[in-house]
Amino acid sequence: MGIKFGREYKDIVTDFVRGIEMVDGFYELLDMSADDWQELEQDEQEECLRTLADDIFYGLGNSPVMQIGAGSVRHDPGNHVLKVHDGEKLVSVIYLV
Repeated sequence: MGIKFGREYKDIVTDFVRGIEMVDGFYELLDMSADDWQELEQDEQEECLRTLADDIFYGLGNSPVMQIGAGSVRHDPGNHVLKVHDGEKLVSVIYLV
C-alpha cells in the first residue's frame, strides 16, 4: 500500500532520524547494544539511522504501528504525519505534506 507524502522524501527522513534518536533503545532494532552503538563513528551512526528510518517508513506502509526499542512509530494518515513515541511520551511529529 505505502505511505503517501508530499514533502521531499529526504526532508522527511532527516526529520524522522531526529525523532528515532529520541527513542530509548532504538538501536535494538539494529540488533545492537548501547555499547555497540556508542562504538560507532558519528558518520556510521548517521548512516545506520537513515537506513533504519527508510526501513521503518516503508514498513509503516503495511502496518500503521511499529515498535522501536522502548517506543513506537505510528502512521496517522488522517493528519498526514508520523508520530514517534518513547514509551507513552510523544517525542516527535514528522509532517508528510
